[in-house]
Amino acid sequence: MENLIALLVAAPLLGAVVLLCGGRRLDRTGHWLGTLFALGSFVVGVVLFMDMLGRDADDRAMHQHLFSWIPVGGFQADVAFQLDQLSMTFVLLITGVGSLIHIYSIGYMEHDERRRRFFGYLNLFLAAMLILVIADNYLLLYVGWEGVGLASYLLIGFWQHKPSAATAAKKAFLVNRVGDMGLSIAIMLMFTTFGTFAFGDVLAATGETSEGKLTAIGLMLLLAACGKSAQVPLQSWLGDAMEGPTPVSALIHAATMVTAGVYLITRSGAIFNGAPDAQLAVVIVGAVTLLFGAIVGCAKDDIKKALAGSTMSQIGYMILAAGLGPIGYAFAIMHLVTHGFFKAGLFLGAGSVMHGMNDEVDMRKYGGLRKYMPVTFATFGLGYLAIIGFPGLSGFWSKDKIIEAAFAYDDGIRGWIFGGVALLGAGITAFYMTRVMLMTFFGEKRWQPDAEGHEPHPHESPKSMTIPMIVLAFGSVFAGGLFSLNESFVHWLEPVTSFEHPHPVISVPAITASTVVVLLIGVAIAWFMYGKRPVPVTAPRGSVLTRAARRDLLQDDFNHVVLVRGGEHLTRSLVYVDHTLVDGVVNGTAAGVGGLSGRLRKLQNGYARSYAVSMLGGTAVLVAATLLMRAV
Repeated sequence: MENLIALLVAAPLLGAVVLLCGGRRLDRTGHWLGTLFALGSFVVGVVLFMDMLGRDADDRAMHQHLFSWIPVGGFQADVAFQLDQLSMTFVLLITGVGSLIHIYSIGYMEHDERRRRFFGYLNLFLAAMLILVIADNYLLLYVGWEGVGLASYLLIGFWQHKPSAATAAKKAFLVNRVGDMGLSIAIMLMFTTFGTFAFGDVLAATGETSEGKLTAIGLMLLLAACGKSAQVPLQSWLGDAMEGPTPVSALIHAATMVTAGVYLITRSGAIFNGAPDAQLAVVIVGAVTLLFGAIVGCAKDDIKKALAGSTMSQIGYMILAAGLGPIGYAFAIMHLVTHGFFKAGLFLGAGSVMHGMNDEVDMRKYGGLRKYMPVTFATFGLGYLAIIGFPGLSGFWSKDKIIEAAFAYDDGIRGWIFGGVALLGAGITAFYMTRVMLMTFFGEKRWQPDAEGHEPHPHESPKSMTIPMIVLAFGSVFAGGLFSLNESFVHWLEPVTSFEHPHPVISVPAITASTVVVLLIGVAIAWFMYGKRPVPVTAPRGSVLTRAARRDLLQDDFNHVVLVRGGEHLTRSLVYVDHTLVDGVVNGTAAGVGGLSGRLRKLQNGYARSYAVSMLGGTAVLVAATLLMRAV
């Protein structure tokens, strides 16, 4: 079975090559080919998964070595794949949800002239993401990491005729390069410390390495995760990335790409376990981001940007859990998978709403759509209940476990702080998602004719779009419960991630009750503000916090002042130093040599009498000096 692992990548990679190089002759069939290649990879993943289930828990890891990439002396880099319980979880998520999004895109991109190219980019993304999660060493993981960044850039900026889309693509690319520098530095530190890049060798040697080196590597890995997973302080690109087609938002910014940072930290768990300071930094970043994204999501009227803030927040939960160590690794991945179902479903639901509303994204111009789009309403509603943690649905089982683990952190004040933050985030999540639900599907219709006098006529989307939404809705409802049954998901990952039962500072029933109460409070506040009252078509001015949240809590302003302005001042300072100090020394030396040579040149005038006088003067000086020496 090990020989099948490469087919996971080969299928979508071949699809990308065929669709991007096949030319216009494939315009009529390219979308079907792209979908078939994605489904082929999913089928291979299912076959490998079934084979893995038939093995003992400690014998489920599979390896496939393709070739030696860079064998130079002590530098050995291989193209080799590793499939264990952790990477298999990601394989099924990437190929399964990715295939559903391919099917959805057939209808969503039906009228786009460049649909073949779009599916080629989707296939390229799947191939890169699969390389990232099944690589058996950090250097090959870096190849997939960069490939995902390239595909993301191409997909976000797919509608190049929109300046906002082109700008968003460049912004995402540049911000991610900052994080990529962290990963590249971490890999260099690994090689100088361990002499290898392979996961098995690096992670096995962490017990013999100093805490300082592990902390340095861990912090660089965290920087990489912040970039790819849109965590503070590299979160600014995610909201703007919504300029891409909605299937891109569902595939990249909900189910797969933004979870790469969670995978990286979890895969590198042994490094963080040996570096408590780096582990604490991970928890802090996750806690800050889950509140940051939730607050931003409360103020957005653009339905996709509200969901983008939600994604940022939910990834924050996963990062927080991954920073908790063995008590949180499994819960981070569990929430990652359940989030893949309900958030992908929510984004596809948003795309369905846009499809029926002439691409309108402003929720203040929706209202009452449940009457016109019953399937979209039902599937979106189930995703909504799942993400807020409604008892029994997927989010309840996965996010509540993270809250419990947060309360168990360090058995002291840190447990209260981070547990309280996670609990507060659950209440804010309930508020902003209820707000989205009410503004979109309830109340009176608020849509108006456009500039040309055309009024939207909302209608249900075609089956190619609704069927994937229905499948994802089933995952939103049942996945979390199945994973929690007899702790099956925890036991599945335990051989790879290790697991310790959390012991919260307060009882688990009290945490569950508190979470439900906070959820109900968030829903009630949203209902009072947006359900009982009419929603104005024009957004009111709002409080200072609301205005700041509409501007993403001033993250772009911060980046402009600290990074752009700071960079300008630094550049000007360096130019000043170069002109005044460096050029001054160089030019001053040249001028001094030139002036001295000019004066010395006057002594060489060509007159014999001048030379005779010079010789006479020199002789007189020598005689006087000699007589003086003797007298002394």
